[in-house]
Amino acid sequence: MTNDKGILIRNIYYMLSYAFQELRQNNYAEIAGENFDEIYDLFAEILARGISYQLKQGLHREYIHRNEPLNTLRGKINLIETISLKSRKSNLVACEYDELSENNIYNRIIVTTVDLLLRHSGVREKSKSTLKRQMLFFSNVQLIEIKDIHWNTLRFDRNNRSYRVLLFICYFILDGLLMTTEDGKYKMREFSDDHMNRLFEKFVLEYYRRHHPSLNARAEQIKWNLDKDYPKNSENVLPIMQTDIMLTIGERTLIIDTKYYGQSMQQHHNKSTIHSSNMYQIHTYVTEHDLDGSGRVDGMLLYAKTQEPIVPDGQMKLARGNTILFRTLDLNQEFKEIKNCMDTIINYTL
Repeated sequence: MTNDKGILIRNIYYMLSYAFQELRQNNYAEIAGENFDEIYDLFAEILARGISYQLKQGLHREYIHRNEPLNTLRGKINLIETISLKSRKSNLVACEYDELSENNIYNRIIVTTVDLLLRHSGVREKSKSTLKRQMLFFSNVQLIEIKDIHWNTLRFDRNNRSYRVLLFICYFILDGLLMTTEDGKYKMREFSDDHMNRLFEKFVLEYYRRHHPSLNARAEQIKWNLDKDYPKNSENVLPIMQTDIMLTIGERTLIIDTKYYGQSMQQHHNKSTIHSSNMYQIHTYVTEHDLDGSGRVDGMLLYAKTQEPIVPDGQMKLARGNTILFRTLDLNQEFKEIKNCMDTIINYTL
C-alpha cells in the first residue's frame, strides 16, 4: 500500500476524518476503501465527493453589491456617476443594486483550491476529469488570491453549514502549502512535517474525545505556578504553555505532547537521545500543572514513527512521583492496529 513519508495514504484520510468529523458522513466514507499513490490525489477525491454532494444541495448564493453603468435602471441611481457619464455623452445610467450570486468567498475558495489541484502532478487524471466537470457549475465564480482569504472571518449558518467540511479541507490544503514562482504564480509545495504535526496532534485529541469520552480529552493551557506575591502583570512576558492533549484518568492527569519529525531522536556523542527541547517542555508542563506536588500529573511524548532504527520507547519517574513516558505510534500499519495502540498507550501502570 502506498505511503507518504512512512504513513499509509489511507491512514491520512482516517486522521483527517477525526480532525474533521464531517468526513465520516455522507459519501465521504467510501474513500476509505480506495488506494491513493499521492496525498494530493486523496485531497482531490475528498473535494470531489464534497463538491458532488454540494451541487445536489445547490451552490450557496449571497447578495453581492454592484455599482455599474447599465442601459436600463436597476436598483437605485448613483447620481454623481450618472452625471459624469452624461457629461461624456453616454446614455448609460450608473446603478447600485444587490444581486444574488454564487460568486462569493465560499465558492471562490473552492474554485481556487481545485485550480491548484488540477495543476498538481500528484493528482490522477481520473480525479482531474471529475473536478473539471464539476467546475462547469462554477462558471460564474472567480478565483481569489490566496493572500486575500481571511479565514477567521468565515461564518457558517444554516444556509451554508454544508460548506464547513469543504472549507476545512481547502484551508488544510492552502494554508502554508503554497509557494510563489518568479512570475508570481502559485504552485503546490511538498506536504510539510509542520502540517503533518498539526494533523497528528488534532487526530490524537479527537480520537480520545470520540472513543474515550470519560477521559475528558481537551487542549488546555497551563498556568505558571508562581509565588503569590509575583506581580500579576508580569505574567504577560512569560510564554504560554498550551498543551496538545490533556486527559483525566481517575485521580491522575496525563498531558500528551505529540511530535511528528523526520527524525524523532537527536544524536549526541554518537548516542541517540530524546530531543532536549521536548524533554524540557513536557517536564515543565508536568511540574507546573502539579500545583501541590502530589505526583498525580504525568506526561507523555508521543512520536509518529519514522524510518529510524531506534525510536522513543520508555519512561522515567520524577522524585515526587510524576511519570514521563516516551511512546511511538506507527502510522504505517492498518488503522485497526493504530486504534489498538492508541487504546494501549494510555493503559500504563504507575
